Amino acid sequence: MLELGCPAQRLHYPGKGTEGGKHEQEQTTGKQRSETKSRNMEMSQKHSSESMSKDLSELMKEATKEVHEQAENTPFMKNFQKGQVSLHEFKLVTASLYFIYSALEEEIERNKNNPVYAPVYFPVELHRKAALEEDLEYFYGSNWREEIPCPEATQKYVDRLHYVGKNHPELLVAHAYTRYLGDLSGGQVLKKIAQKALQLPSTGEGLAFFTFDGVSNATKFKQLYRSRMNALEMDLATKRRVLEEAKKAFMLNIQVFEALQELVSKGQENGHPGQPKVELRTRNVNKSHEHGPAPGKESERTKKRHTNMIPSTPLVRWILALSFLATTVAVGLFAM
Repeated sequence: MLELGCPAQRLHYPGKGTEGGKHEQEQTTGKQRSETKSRNMEMSQKHSSESMSKDLSELMKEATKEVHEQAENTPFMKNFQKGQVSLHEFKLVTASLYFIYSALEEEIERNKNNPVYAPVYFPVELHRKAALEEDLEYFYGSNWREEIPCPEATQKYVDRLHYVGKNHPELLVAHAYTRYLGDLSGGQVLKKIAQKALQLPSTGEGLAFFTFDGVSNATKFKQLYRSRMNALEMDLATKRRVLEEAKKAFMLNIQVFEALQELVSKGQENGHPGQPKVELRTRNVNKSHEHGPAPGKESERTKKRHTNMIPSTPLVRWILALSFLATTVAVGLFAM
């Protein structure tokens, strides 16, 4: 006889079957989440690997794009194009650049045979220390080493360069690329602006920093440099560190001219004039005109030019002057 009733497997016992089903469902959900997370990580790693497979020079430009845009949109970047700049601030910037390039090139020489830097070693074409020494002697005179200041932020940049060169030479290329190719790209434009704004000699005195005698064709040389840099052997982790170092290099530059701004501001608060008592063109006039016009007349013209070229407010003067340091990196790298 057929027995009526619910099949045994359908019997429900409160507190037992429900919890078991819930536990099984939680396990399934947890497993699905784990699988989804794993897939996402794999996709992210794959995307990161594909992204990092690009040329190092391209990655460098992409990594620093944000800070470049920030600098490009600041007022001094636009005002500088008008050619308004004070000689005193320009001299301070040149002094800081001297300390920076001295440290950079000391570490480059230390690592010139190291495979992590050797392919991009171009001392004749790129090194700036000797050019800056020439400019500083023109600006300050023969005792320029005793006169030029080295603000704390500049020393911080110098210390970082020495640390990298001694401990992590694979990161040195980030600083070299950021500075040298930026200078080479924007140098000629900045040279013309500075020459006109400061009324410096057409023969190039005071502007050696912007003159790359060892580079006959800037476009072709930059292509060569980038190809050498892209050929450097680096794993993904090292590439990421190099990109971070490039951003750090840019920020160190920003900190340098912020410190110079503070230096000039303190001088003005203490009642010191923005210009030193003895200016460059007046001091060097005898040397420049041994076979030319009378020194007295040239001195009067120089004083008049310096007076007319200085903006009326300290803030505007400083903003315009600091663009030499910023544009060398920002504008220059955008032109690469």
